[in-house]
Amino acid sequence: MELILSAGIGALTASGVYLLLRPRTYQVIIGLSLLSYAVNLFIFGMGKLRVNAPPVLNPAGAGDLATYTDPVPQALVLTAIVIGFAMTALFLVVLLASRGFTGTDHVDGREQRHD
Repeated sequence: MELILSAGIGALTASGVYLLLRPRTYQVIIGLSLLSYAVNLFIFGMGKLRVNAPPVLNPAGAGDLATYTDPVPQALVLTAIVIGFAMTALFLVVLLASRGFTGTDHVDGREQRHD
């Protein structure tokens, strides 16, 4: 399970870095989103992956703390997802405004001509 999670995090990170280095602003925004998803998976994975473990409370009463799942990474990832959606919406608005002012969606504001 850890190998699949680490391979997914690596693939998202590699794709995000590749898209961040592209010259178009839309690709940069998608790259930032992929990087934020990779970081979310990384934080979620740091909370130890457990199968069939109670999230917070055991119905039988108090027990050993080692059998519980840590809720802090889950709360951090949930907060990061909400912030990521807001960040993506803000970036898209800035992208549309920048394209309206400059007439292009290049990161540096001008098209390169290949003569």
